[in-house]
Amino acid sequence: MFLFVLKGLLRDRSRSFFPVLIVTAGVLVTVFLIAFMSGYMESMVRQNARFDTGHLKIVTNAYAEKLSQKPYDLGFIETEAEFQQWQEDFPSIRWTPRIYFGALMDVPDAEGNTLEQGDVFGMAIDFSDPSAVSDIHLSEALVQGRIPEAAGEILLSEELFSKLQLELDSTVTLLGSTLYGAMSFRNYIISGTVSFGVHALDRGGIVTDIEDARAFLDMPGGASEYFGFLPLGVYDDDAVQEIKQEFNAKYNDEDDFSPQMLALTDQNDMGFMLRYMGFALGLITVVFILIIGIVLWNAGLLNSIRRYGEFGLRLAMGERKHHLYNWLIVEGLAIGVLGSLIGAALGMGVIQYFHVHGFDFGVFTKDTSMMVENIIYTNLELKNLLLGIIPGLVSTVLGAMLAGIGIFHRNTAKLFKELET
Repeated sequence: MFLFVLKGLLRDRSRSFFPVLIVTAGVLVTVFLIAFMSGYMESMVRQNARFDTGHLKIVTNAYAEKLSQKPYDLGFIETEAEFQQWQEDFPSIRWTPRIYFGALMDVPDAEGNTLEQGDVFGMAIDFSDPSAVSDIHLSEALVQGRIPEAAGEILLSEELFSKLQLELDSTVTLLGSTLYGAMSFRNYIISGTVSFGVHALDRGGIVTDIEDARAFLDMPGGASEYFGFLPLGVYDDDAVQEIKQEFNAKYNDEDDFSPQMLALTDQNDMGFMLRYMGFALGLITVVFILIIGIVLWNAGLLNSIRRYGEFGLRLAMGERKHHLYNWLIVEGLAIGVLGSLIGAALGMGVIQYFHVHGFDFGVFTKDTSMMVENIIYTNLELKNLLLGIIPGLVSTVLGAMLAGIGIFHRNTAKLFKELET
């Protein structure tokens, strides 16, 4: 029956062209929006995990209370033994120490006098650990120069480097405060520049070795945060929550400087953002079902008026109203399948294009501190196509059901008048 109805629709373009066009456009837009929002959500999780949250993070209780301020003075010191124990207790997690700090960078002129000054945000990682370097894709982010190989070398963001008109191997001075509040200053050589594609970091960030940061901040054997990453590199909230509960039950107590483990969803409102994105994806599907359904309902009503003679004849010949109503629903389903397949095919092409070339989102993030990539790539997954097809199928059936209700309001007296015309 379905193939018979589909063949009839294809032969009668007046009944199928406009509805199929509507469904195709709706599915195309829905597929693209779902793929884009899914890619945006993945970008947020990926970038936050790399630079700010990890999949897991160990901090002190006092540090956790002021997490957004990155108060390194409330971090860990001389915790090599504890760090080794954590690694033994959770061998499946790859752990790495980091220090985040703020400082004033002084740029001298040829005579050693201050030429420029500006605030910078420092990120210290262990350059001797290849996995720590690959975590932030440092090699890919390197614009010019090289990754530091000796003590006293730093990487500067390309944007800040160009703004201050610096040169490679030039010397700058960082001025800040130690863990104990004393003034600290240290000279560094710029070995290279980086661009992570995240405005929050590229505006004025520096990357230095963790041993240099420990000396600068007077944090021997310490770190402000210990990042943890799952084996496959993909965030799994269920697994992370299990590990977090186990760790906190074993190590966390009421002391301000006892370790506390946080999940990615506990930081930067990421839990709320992920729930919001999931809700938004569902809302997009529902909205498009309603919109397309209403449009097709109206199209079905107009089509029903044009087909009054056909309906009247079929009813006069003894066809039951329920059978005719079901026929219209099958027609709607056939239109939905045809339009959804065409829309999904076109949507696949659009998604593929933006999956390769990306969408420049930098203009919307240049003044934000959110960890989002400047270039957003659509998520090329089968589930996004399937989610996009749902509105096309449901809306056509819904529109046919609403438009076909009029069949049950027909009576025999009107049939002969319609047949005369």
